[in-house]
Amino acid sequence: MSTGYDDIKTRLQGSMVALVTPMLPDGTVDYKRLADLIDWQIEQGTHCLVAVGTTGESATLSMQEHSDVIRFFVEHVKGRVPVIAGTGANNTAEAIKLTQEAADAGADCALLVAPYYNKPPQEGLYQHYKAIAEAVDIPQMLYNVPGRTVVDISQETVERLADIDNIVAIKDATGSVARGEQLIKAVGDRMVVLSGDDNTALELMKVGAKGNISVTANVVPKAMSETFSAALRGDFDAAHAAHDVIKHLHHDLFIDSSPMPTKYALYKMGKIDRGIRLPLVWLAEEHYATIDSALVQANIN
Repeated sequence: MSTGYDDIKTRLQGSMVALVTPMLPDGTVDYKRLADLIDWQIEQGTHCLVAVGTTGESATLSMQEHSDVIRFFVEHVKGRVPVIAGTGANNTAEAIKLTQEAADAGADCALLVAPYYNKPPQEGLYQHYKAIAEAVDIPQMLYNVPGRTVVDISQETVERLADIDNIVAIKDATGSVARGEQLIKAVGDRMVVLSGDDNTALELMKVGAKGNISVTANVVPKAMSETFSAALRGDFDAAHAAHDVIKHLHHDLFIDSSPMPTKYALYKMGKIDRGIRLPLVWLAEEHYATIDSALVQANIN
């Protein structure tokens, strides 16, 4: 059945970066570097940008900063690629407020992480997402990442939510290809299924996922774009050829809590300053050699 959200469904695909939020050494948001990162990502072929996701340190930005960064993304991107705004929270009213502000700013889609820490039951998850969808008329994407939230959106709950018109996609960061394939079979005709796990994303695309929301794409956007553009064409030989050069980064960029290693890598590349928010800290020196070697292996000088 056709809905008013069909256009955005066709655009949520390929290599989609969960962009870091660059900061100055005192922790304030560095909007000059953010503009540069956005331009670089688009020039390198990234298909969609995610503003203030987990990698963007959503947990430590104030609500005002959160909305300000999303608005900056939209205004700077100027429609060149879709902007997906991270607006999830474990407080439904807060999530509605952030999602409404993202809609008002002109974001193309809202990314809503499963409510973390308070461990709602499946009915609570359903009612949470339903309430946000009914309150804000913007395309919305579920985000299931039980490794961080300690709550898992069941397939049954996703199937129920897929009946809501403006819930258009899900970011599946479970890392299970078998589970992702079941999800695609169950709801793939109603919502876009995307990977949120760099390690398994290419395999999930082989069974029908439309793209990958990536941490690794922060560092190697062109290689990731080439990988997932080829996968979208069904050319998995070309996809693997591009992917093999950089796939080690999927592990190395998680050598410590994300986005600490990614921020260090971007700092070494001259892309950002040395800024991060507590309780995260700058990457420990003992890990520098691992990231330095990973960059060389990925042909980044």
